[in-house]
Amino acid sequence: MKKVVVIGGAGFIGCHVVAHHLGVDDQVTVIDNLSRKGTDINLQWLEEQPGDFSFFHGDIRIDRDLLEQQCLNADLIYHLAAQVAVTTSVTNPREDFDINALGTFNVLEAARGARSDPILIYASTNKVFGGLEDLEVVVSEKRYQLSGAPLGIDEDRSLDFHSPYGCSKGSGDQYCRDYYRIYGLKTLVFRQSCIYGIRQFGVEDQGWVAHFVISSLFDKPITIYGDGMQVRDVLWIEDLVQAYLKAVTEIDRTAGQVYNIGGGPTHTMSLLDLLDILAEEFGKKIQFSFADWRPGDQKVYISNISRAKKEFGWEPQISPRKGTQLLIAWAQQNRNILSRVFKARFG
Repeated sequence: MKKVVVIGGAGFIGCHVVAHHLGVDDQVTVIDNLSRKGTDINLQWLEEQPGDFSFFHGDIRIDRDLLEQQCLNADLIYHLAAQVAVTTSVTNPREDFDINALGTFNVLEAARGARSDPILIYASTNKVFGGLEDLEVVVSEKRYQLSGAPLGIDEDRSLDFHSPYGCSKGSGDQYCRDYYRIYGLKTLVFRQSCIYGIRQFGVEDQGWVAHFVISSLFDKPITIYGDGMQVRDVLWIEDLVQAYLKAVTEIDRTAGQVYNIGGGPTHTMSLLDLLDILAEEFGKKIQFSFADWRPGDQKVYISNISRAKKEFGWEPQISPRKGTQLLIAWAQQNRNILSRVFKARFG
């Protein structure tokens, strides 16, 4: 049995991580400030799961004592708490910095002070690579493609922190790497692409696959920023959890490393692709309109996941269409919960 601390454990990714560890009889502690939509719902769900579970309401910006106390004897720490939207970072860069940069520093210090030599997993982002302006983008079959990068973006690409969000997450990304080099803290950095799945209460600024699904379910119009040909590699949530677990099992090799984690070149969707899938699955016309591009939005981003496959034997299992079908089924079964979470919009 491991002692696992999940910071941001009531969030979308966090609650799936917690549920897995409870399912294998680990002792799990969650720290979360419950500021995100739906985190109260996820927390209630976690409290109903069998297992050794405890929750502390805390904020990584200010609750340093709580972090230090709960990480003191931890075997495995997940740092999944973050400000997650580029648009929010542009309108409120100070809050974005305080959460993502300062908050990550506080988590690292808590892990460094632990007496148990823990592993620390940090959820970074593909936004640390910036807008990829130096790569040629071509149009093929109503979607963008990167010319000259058939396998996607690998970990050796130079960083380019575009947008306050890119800067703040990139700061945490680099601090994690350096805490391994300087202090020997066993960090793992995952530069994640678009993660989607059940229990994701996606909104316009973040979580686009879930946002499109939920909006379609309630017959609400969707705004496409840009032309809809933007492409992302998408990764089903359980595939991400497996990536975390496999990397931990190979920690002698993976400690201090950075991995680009997403669906890779075989698991991609454009916004228009998803709209077509939704129209087919729901059997109705999806309402959408176009608006101007948003700052920091890459026309195409695909993760090169070769290093993860080589070093800890991981690759995604759930296709974009299958994952979308699973998400639609969950949304349909939980319409009442979604109505409560999005009362102002859907009520």
